[in-house]
Amino acid sequence: MSTRVLVLYGGKSTERDISIKSGRAVSNALKKKGYEVIEYDFQNHIEDVVKDANPDVVFIALHGKFGEDGTVQGALELMNIPYTGSSVFASALCMNKLFSKFMFREIDIKTPSFAYFRRDNTLPYSYVSELLGNDTLVIKPVDQGSTIGITIAKNEDSYNEGLAKAFELSDLVIVEDYIKGTEITVAIIGNYPDIHVLPIIEIVPAHEFYDFESKYTPSMSKHIIPARISSYQKALAEEYAKRIYKEFGLRDFARIDMIANSSDVYVLEVNTIPGFTETSLVPDAAKAENISFEDLVDFIVQEALQRKR
Repeated sequence: MSTRVLVLYGGKSTERDISIKSGRAVSNALKKKGYEVIEYDFQNHIEDVVKDANPDVVFIALHGKFGEDGTVQGALELMNIPYTGSSVFASALCMNKLFSKFMFREIDIKTPSFAYFRRDNTLPYSYVSELLGNDTLVIKPVDQGSTIGITIAKNEDSYNEGLAKAFELSDLVIVEDYIKGTEITVAIIGNYPDIHVLPIIEIVPAHEFYDFESKYTPSMSKHIIPARISSYQKALAEEYAKRIYKEFGLRDFARIDMIANSSDVYVLEVNTIPGFTETSLVPDAAKAENISFEDLVDFIVQEALQRKR
């Protein structure tokens, strides 16, 4: 009797369209591997969906709020249903960029200097740029993925516009020191201590940074494998990724985004459910080690099934 997998995708977040692509790609891969697959464009009533599907495991291909933030994971925990990816706590921690940055500091990992604001206590551009030691600042909503709501601000006007844009999406906003360098990402699969670091990818976006359009529009970015960084930077990036995977309690698969400048490596954020089409970053890294998309998806499901109680 084949294993029954419920694939959740879609959802209500700003990353809905990407989630649908990920979910359908995962579903097709699982069918090729002989699984019984039930696809569901998740909106609500998770209990009813799981009850009707009666799956052996749930593959969560939801991105952003209500999927990557521990919400769905918590519901599945209450129903005692195994699911792919990280736990409730780890998912919530990584979705919140501010808490992640506090944790990076706690475990001795470099991350860009930052300030954070609520709507009613922002500070002017001149003060923040002096505080962070840079005229170029990165403004981010605290709990969005796929670089949604991000602005590179270089003056008072773009700073104020960036804050307004970010506050449309979140009640809390981070302002970071902009670090110019090579954008890289490190994917890890497995469960600690049996984890495997995939080849580091260098991302060359068409725009100033790896924004939403660069991520999801064909030919708008290049993935270079292996990344063109020094052996020191490679070793440091891998060490940072492994440390984060362990200390954050990540499971099955994750992607850690970083910047490598002329002398160092800085961690930007952690993605617990990164994009999962056949041309997404994690599958690309796996492909560089001759791991097919179908085998990668199968591996993740098998890892999750080991947690079945």
